[in-house]
Amino acid sequence: MLRIKDDMIVENIEGLKGGKGFVKVINFFNPEDFLGKGRLYGMSVIKPGHSIGYHKHTGDQEAYFVLKGEARYVDNGEEFTLKPGDLAICKDGDYHSIESIGGDDLEYIMLILYS
Repeated sequence: MLRIKDDMIVENIEGLKGGKGFVKVINFFNPEDFLGKGRLYGMSVIKPGHSIGYHKHTGDQEAYFVLKGEARYVDNGEEFTLKPGDLAICKDGDYHSIESIGGDDLEYIMLILYS
């Protein structure tokens, strides 16, 4: 199977999980591609000052792999700075948020798998 960039579903979501501004989500997988194992595999692009709000994962876990930019990442109330090459994992039952900081757009790969 091959999926051309122009065939991917792209969403521009305002206030995602109570966050600030917009998040662009490029979905690599369509729902049927997960074979019941997950619900999101793609890339997010967040402009500086925009964010995904603090939220809990229930029944799944999410991983972020940073490609470009810099992020303020909150993991269960503890704040970290993420840079290209960093990986963050929010396990089932945990909380997290992410905000683009610095001068460049934040770009990262995300994957949500069911527990």
